[in-house]
Amino acid sequence: MKIGYYFLLYEWYNPLWLSEKPRYIREHMTPQFKDLVTRYEPSIIFADGEWDLPSSDWGSTGLLAWLFNETNVKDDVVVNDRWGNESRHKHGGYWTTEYTPGMADIQHAWEESRGMGLSYGYNRAERLEHYHTGRQLVIMLVDLVSRGENLLLDIGPDGDGTIPVIMEERLIEIGNWLRVNGEAIYGTGPRKVTRQWSAGEQPKVEYNKEHATQYDVTKLAGRPEPGKAGIEAFFTTRGNTLYAILPRWPGSGEFVLRNPPGGVNAVSLLGAQGSALRFTPGPKGLTVKLPALPEELPAQPAWVLKID
Repeated sequence: MKIGYYFLLYEWYNPLWLSEKPRYIREHMTPQFKDLVTRYEPSIIFADGEWDLPSSDWGSTGLLAWLFNETNVKDDVVVNDRWGNESRHKHGGYWTTEYTPGMADIQHAWEESRGMGLSYGYNRAERLEHYHTGRQLVIMLVDLVSRGENLLLDIGPDGDGTIPVIMEERLIEIGNWLRVNGEAIYGTGPRKVTRQWSAGEQPKVEYNKEHATQYDVTKLAGRPEPGKAGIEAFFTTRGNTLYAILPRWPGSGEFVLRNPPGGVNAVSLLGAQGSALRFTPGPKGLTVKLPALPEELPAQPAWVLKID
């Protein structure tokens, strides 16, 4: 496992920041950044707090030139896009969004970040209803991975460093799902068509925003209202293998994959031993006959068909 650091360019209540910003940058922030890199050799640096000043005032060009030319991590380290108030979604090894649907139709690596609730850190004011459920978090992960990118999910330890039980539970729920279905997540890439919708009106989604855009993908993956479309499957790929991740188990006993890949030889259900499934090509697509679910699978947030 490689180590990464969150680095806040400014400190809200540092007297030097409040009184003399250039001196703060020169005498505090820059030496602190160089000490962090030299001492701990991180592989990822997530910069933040850049919005008050342009990158020229932060000295970001010189700082990153030092990082990528003179340090022990120069060939390994990855940085994000928060190095000046003009740099998001323009410069950086990967671009970032937070509490949004993420990005679409770009050819640059990106990552969506959010907390399990409304806050990144531990917040005593948050109640149960503010936390996403385990199912919601799994569907968020699947949605982002199906579009080729990452989910950075924050947890907030309390004052003595303990991870709150509700956050621990959510992590276990995500891990339990990945233990069965991780093959469809780890090391996979996106399909050109990233999801399959049911018939009906598809919602308009605001992609490529920086912060706080309304988007409830779990609702979109639920049973749709009359006349509206819902997400029937998310897709990921590895080589010639296609994974169809179903957020709802079809009550009809079959799943129709529209626009299937050519030359399908086998279909199986991840987590079900000996689960070679019957399938039939047809004018509507590839119809897969679904099995009775094993005891351990009915409570899953989503189910995965492996199509070879």
